[in-house]
Amino acid sequence: MPTVSRIFVIGATGAQGAHVVRGLVEDGRYEVLALTRDAESMRARELAALGNVSFLQGTFADEAMLREGMRACDGAFVNIDGFNTGEKTEIYWAMRAYEIALEEGVRFFVYGNLDYTLKKSGYRSQFRTGHYDGKGRVGEWILQQNGSNGDRMGAALFTSGPYIEMAFSGQTPMTPRIEDGVVTWRVPLGDGAVVHVALEDCAYYVRWLFDHQERANGMDLEVAIEHVRYADLAAAFERVTGYPARYVDTDLDSYFAPINAVADRPAGYNADPNDKSTMSFRDNFSGFWNQWKYGIITRDYGLLDEIHPKRIRSAEDWLRREERRAQETGGPTLWERIQPDAINRRPVLKMSEDGRRGAL
Repeated sequence: MPTVSRIFVIGATGAQGAHVVRGLVEDGRYEVLALTRDAESMRARELAALGNVSFLQGTFADEAMLREGMRACDGAFVNIDGFNTGEKTEIYWAMRAYEIALEEGVRFFVYGNLDYTLKKSGYRSQFRTGHYDGKGRVGEWILQQNGSNGDRMGAALFTSGPYIEMAFSGQTPMTPRIEDGVVTWRVPLGDGAVVHVALEDCAYYVRWLFDHQERANGMDLEVAIEHVRYADLAAAFERVTGYPARYVDTDLDSYFAPINAVADRPAGYNADPNDKSTMSFRDNFSGFWNQWKYGIITRDYGLLDEIHPKRIRSAEDWLRREERRAQETGGPTLWERIQPDAINRRPVLKMSEDGRRGAL
């Protein structure tokens, strides 16, 4: 397959996108054209400082913007924020992005994907998770299209999951609290496990897809650190930091009780609350936690070891790396990061930083 040199990135200033951009430009092999609503934002300026990054200011919900970006590049990485758009709108614009990329001559297209949980559960609605299923449907459609179009434009899926960083950041579904001096995760997980991914590994995997297009074409690369049980996460935190931690299983009603005032609002903040297809935060995250509690999602860790021999293989491995990095840089330790006055200072998720506000 022909190589690519300039990649159009949608979602570049998000948590995953920023790491992906770093992975692409760090050695000068690729240039990035990043689509952003605000090229002067702090996150955009941080990307600009990397070098080999330029910006197209606009929105993915605009055909003219998509055409301009795709036409200027020979590769594309598309990761649309479903919590901005809502499920229905994300499906439309993700499919349209693929079609326009094909039309405008992009050679290789990587789609930022999530598991099609509803299908993987056997179409049982207790597992329906809008921000997963919306991406998953598009991902399957892209691979189907690639069967016909793969010689014209290669395509691959990058299927990730909740970032391990979210378990140590404010305003996420698994934000911890310090209760009587004990770091506490109260989540409705039972004996299940979350397929957490590490953001630094996301950079490596997406770069690998672009570097190995012959093998990657038609691939759904499903990644993770491991299946993280939260009792094990708490025990690892204690071993690594010396501070006490615990996991407290809770039922869904208790989980949503602190946010009952907003739990029935749309999960996607730009979705129409009067549209019967719009999922509420409560319904969306009930499915989200059920998929982990009942073990719906799997990963091929042998394949990941082959593709990324130096990958992070456990939550404890990630914790030790973060503590070592804090020592080397003088930055905050994990314990310091989750203090009440610090945990919301710079949320890992861009939507949390933006206060769930902003145009499509």
